[in-house]
Amino acid sequence: MNLRNFSGRMWIGVICVSATVAAHAWDYEGHRMVHQLALKALPADFPAFVHEPANAERVAFLAGEPDRWRNVNDGPLKQSGGSWSDHFCDVEYLSFAGIDPEKVTSFRYDFIVQFSAGRAANEKKFPVIDPAKNLDHTAEWPGFAPWAITEYYGKLKSGFAYLKTFEELGTPEEIANAKANVLYIMGIIGHYVGDLAQPLHTTYHHNGWVGDNPHGYTTWNRFHSWIDGGFVAAAGINLDLLSPHVKPARAIALKTQPDARDPMFVSVMSYLIEQNKFVEPLYALDKKGALRAEVAKTSVEGQEFMKARLLAGSDMLANVWLTAWKNAGPDTYLRTQLLKRQAAALEQKP
Repeated sequence: MNLRNFSGRMWIGVICVSATVAAHAWDYEGHRMVHQLALKALPADFPAFVHEPANAERVAFLAGEPDRWRNVNDGPLKQSGGSWSDHFCDVEYLSFAGIDPEKVTSFRYDFIVQFSAGRAANEKKFPVIDPAKNLDHTAEWPGFAPWAITEYYGKLKSGFAYLKTFEELGTPEEIANAKANVLYIMGIIGHYVGDLAQPLHTTYHHNGWVGDNPHGYTTWNRFHSWIDGGFVAAAGINLDLLSPHVKPARAIALKTQPDARDPMFVSVMSYLIEQNKFVEPLYALDKKGALRAEVAKTSVEGQEFMKARLLAGSDMLANVWLTAWKNAGPDTYLRTQLLKRQAAALEQKP
């Protein structure tokens, strides 16, 4: 890095320290925008309670929840999926372990066994782990974001299913609690969907280029923080600028897979692989100076890149929410239990 680049980086670093506390995929304001844009994309027949002002704010607030979990200095929590490893998936590490990203299993624990064996068999392809810097035991793993999104999608389908059943046969309190659960799951799943729209959450080049670097891309170890929110804030990218570009949500066509993989997982992996294609273009933009702090308000290339990534996250999120609602079948077990309760109550009446 030449002196000019170094001085620019130093100034950017000062901004990053004030803008972010830790390297999160999009700062809280970025995640909020992804959620708020996704809410705008939902069709008119989507459950109306979600759009009530207090509920919409609840969903937007929860956009930052999984990052808040990371602020607690507990090793087991940091290793756990929600706190750290569910926020990303480094595509290259799958290939290093001999796993085809387009064919990887949709079962999280089957994947853990498969990846562990693949990493051991291809140990030389992976960086050496420094135990002193791996107290939370996360460096061994490539990240589990696609599995987390798929699992929360299943929870959201369940939430919509039992909400429908409680609306038919439940009490006002049960209905209110079911709605609260749906809002919570919508908010949490949205964080991980938004994470993957930030290309640095799809790659082992997540905080500066690593390994062979023939194009001379930055190796600056605050690059991730700058992309997460520093540039977005400096450029003045906000909800008003992005809202006119929101596309109506479309239910994802979930196709039965010949290898029995979960159809939503396959769609999420496709989304991950697509976002990974923007890693090198992001570094190339940085190299040409389009992401510098001093040009943030005038860099059309830099602004359009960031806006497109935020919109990609909101588009996928709205589609996932809509698909969960459309595919939420009746909770037949709960319905049976509520009918029994109803019958018992009638029998007790004089």
